[in-house]
Amino acid sequence: MSFAPDILERIARARADLRMGVPVILTGSGRALLVCAAETLSEERLADFKSLSKEQVLVITSWRAQTLKAAAYDGDVARVRMPSDSTLRWIHCMADPADDLAMPMKGPLHVLRDGPADMHRTAIALTKSAQLLPAAMVQDLENAGDFALEHGLTVVPAALADTHMAAAHQMDSVIHARLPIRAADAGRLHIFRPDDGGEEHYAIEIGKPSRDKPVLARLHSACFTGDVLGSLKCDCGPQLNAALMQMGNEGAGVLLYLNQEGRGIGLANKMRAYGLQDQGFDTVEANHRLGFEDDERDFRIGASILKKMGFSAVRLLTNNPKKIAMMENEGIDVSERVPLKVGENAFNTAYLATKAAKSGHLL
Repeated sequence: MSFAPDILERIARARADLRMGVPVILTGSGRALLVCAAETLSEERLADFKSLSKEQVLVITSWRAQTLKAAAYDGDVARVRMPSDSTLRWIHCMADPADDLAMPMKGPLHVLRDGPADMHRTAIALTKSAQLLPAAMVQDLENAGDFALEHGLTVVPAALADTHMAAAHQMDSVIHARLPIRAADAGRLHIFRPDDGGEEHYAIEIGKPSRDKPVLARLHSACFTGDVLGSLKCDCGPQLNAALMQMGNEGAGVLLYLNQEGRGIGLANKMRAYGLQDQGFDTVEANHRLGFEDDERDFRIGASILKKMGFSAVRLLTNNPKKIAMMENEGIDVSERVPLKVGENAFNTAYLATKAAKSGHLL
């Protein structure tokens, strides 16, 4: 018998700790790293880090390094040796591009090229998982077990964390109930909870779609600004409403509402991207300056939910070929792509053009 948390539970703890500004410990290959998210680092914790050692490293992604004109010798990440006089403002400015145009020069930066960077990649993956800016302060740690016990810190084996964070997670059905909506009286809302402690996702089932033939379906990523506030900067709200109305008109369908705001970077980072767009950068460029990929979403979640609901084939309402490829890779047959071209206006023309030119959307 053991009440100890398993690896998924440890990752969930680490995610919550980093959001609170609490350090976590990564272990592996005879090493240990003390890790704190740059975004939530405080003056007090920075002083604590410096009291342990004279050498700290700020880990950033290669996209952020490119913006800062720093070499990413490790490929997808860069390990920047922090100056001895580095301040909290310096760390925040390295991580957050909000003031890049006002303060473009952060260096000279000394980027490490020797030694392994595997656990540094894990630190970045954890910050992304926590929907924080992808930047972390780390330093080597002696006697990690004793240190963790003394300070009550979460210890995560890095290799196990990498494997489980990259895996497709099990979606457990929590509850479903009848929900008449404007698009259809015969609506039913299903709640699904992932086994990794992440955010819940939803399925809106219209009518009683057959499990024996392709169902009209849409994978819709949550968009608070578009779906709730009616933002004109995107086409998300019109797409959501049009998809539900089409399902209502046909009498059957399923819309998966996936909590992957801002292409998977979270609402706070999405607003940071909007701020960069106001400076003249397009959607993809803004994501890169923040340190993210073009699209951080995991559409395997949608395939998992469809399978849980008994569907194996779909007529997919989408303009995004990547969704089709992902569904088919996960064993969901896409019998037809159903275009969904709605919502263009004077405020989002450039956004839609970027979707087509850089993200491959069929618009």
